[in-house]
Amino acid sequence: MEGLQAGRPPAVRQCRHVRSVPVATNVYVDGFNLYYGALRGTPYKWLDLSQLCRRLLPADQVRRIRYFTALVGALPNDPGALRRQSVYLRALRTIPNLEIHLGLFRSHSVRMRLANAPATGPRTAQVIKTEEKGSDVNLASLLLIDAFDRDCDAAVVLSNDADLCLPIELARTRLGLKVGIVNPHPARLRSQALRGDFFKQLRVSAVAQCQFPAEMRDGAGVFRKPAEW
Repeated sequence: MEGLQAGRPPAVRQCRHVRSVPVATNVYVDGFNLYYGALRGTPYKWLDLSQLCRRLLPADQVRRIRYFTALVGALPNDPGALRRQSVYLRALRTIPNLEIHLGLFRSHSVRMRLANAPATGPRTAQVIKTEEKGSDVNLASLLLIDAFDRDCDAAVVLSNDADLCLPIELARTRLGLKVGIVNPHPARLRSQALRGDFFKQLRVSAVAQCQFPAEMRDGAGVFRKPAEW
């Protein structure tokens, strides 16, 4: 036979499977933005962020999850808020690669104008104003520090806060970090100013399927999901 030497089998082409290396990714979670965008008013507040990251980024190696929030304190209209939040933070601390970064939560009385003031009578009202301070600054700072230190190959920011536009742009254009955005708010409310190398919309179905077990255990013992949730 032409092309074959006598007594020798035909050559077999060797096919090598090239295994792609997972991208080392850090995830930066804006806790209040996530809560008000996707969790408030739902039965899915007991969210396992490790499961959620694996679902959103199945091909990536999630190296680090940074969760940014503030302790809410005892709210006049919801005295159990701090207790529920503390239990949730306890659940998050069972995730080995998750770090919690705390800002400040302030509540104070302030006089504000009425949106629809009557023709006669008071045009302002004394209200309780609550503000979360520091989370966006903390997120921006650590995103840039991690990018500068080459702590990850890619970053994912879970937020719809347009205040993060500049640090995300700097991480991408000046520090060469690939940054993706996950929007926890309804798609119609997506901030068009917040741009990254890729975009995902957080869906209720994903949140629903990424819940902690109702009963959990850590080094201090057994604890449970808040009954109100």
